[in-house]
Amino acid sequence: MLTALFCIFLAYILYRFIFHFVVPIWRTTRQVKRGFRDMQERMNSQMGQYGQPQEPARHSAGSPSKPKQQGDYIDFEEVKE
Repeated sequence: MLTALFCIFLAYILYRFIFHFVVPIWRTTRQVKRGFRDMQERMNSQMGQYGQPQEPARHSAGSPSKPKQQGDYIDFEEVKE
């Protein structure tokens, strides 16, 4: 009789462990993997959509770029006390 109660108790503990710990971890892991795979596919499709990186836009002939102003360079010297 005591052995049967112990087996039932052990089966209950095993049931709780499997269905309240192992199964939720397995489902969560599967969901996270699916999410990462979807994100990777979206990233690849976006990269394929845009193709190769484009060069930055150049100034048009109608608007010449302003030359950089050349100022005096003042050398910085550290003052030691």
